[in-house]
Amino acid sequence: MEIFQVVGFGIVGTIFIVLIRENRPELARLLAVAVGLIILVYVIGYLRIVLDVINEMALEAGIEPVFLRTLFRIIGIAYLSEFGAQVARDAGEGSVAMKIELAGKIIILVMAIPILTNVLESILEFIP
Repeated sequence: MEIFQVVGFGIVGTIFIVLIRENRPELARLLAVAVGLIILVYVIGYLRIVLDVINEMALEAGIEPVFLRTLFRIIGIAYLSEFGAQVARDAGEGSVAMKIELAGKIIILVMAIPILTNVLESILEFIP
């Protein structure tokens, strides 16, 4: 199972980071970012599988592609902002992490406006 590889790599990376941090804290931070990026790149393939399945289901259900693309972008923004915030926290920059999360939430809100508008218009059609 692939999760054992990911967890094993993460544990080995963490051990190296802890050992290096005592003598070279700046190198430990770079190694932590590198380990995180390698894990992220490894699991992106799985994310693609999920997106393909959701795309197929949405097409069969007759959902407009523009809404699906917006949904995928929102999901991507959520994951990227969380990853960026965690990297900032790992580097000891909690305030920067909070700003990254806030920016992600605001961008998601702006991107969701067309979907919210469409939902409200649909609801208003049912009200006499």
